[in-house]
Amino acid sequence: MAFRNEEDKKAYWSENLALLAKLLVVWFIVSFGFGILLVDVLNEITFFGFKLGFWFAQQGAIYMFVVLIVIYVIKMNQLDKEFNVSED
Repeated sequence: MAFRNEEDKKAYWSENLALLAKLLVVWFIVSFGFGILLVDVLNEITFFGFKLGFWFAQQGAIYMFVVLIVIYVIKMNQLDKEFNVSED
């Protein structure tokens, strides 16, 4: 990676860390919040025949993690192109 200047490098990593923080907050809310803290409230709702709290604890957090990885890849590719450090 070759940045044009030190300011671009700092801006790139700042945006990268901000994106990571946002995605980690979403992951924490889904996995810990929905799967553990709010499980009793969510269990009153059914989803494909399962209690929603149980589903989040067993499957939903894993699916959300995969979705967050895909979002991270897409956003990082956009960020790489914006700062002209793309591998293309």
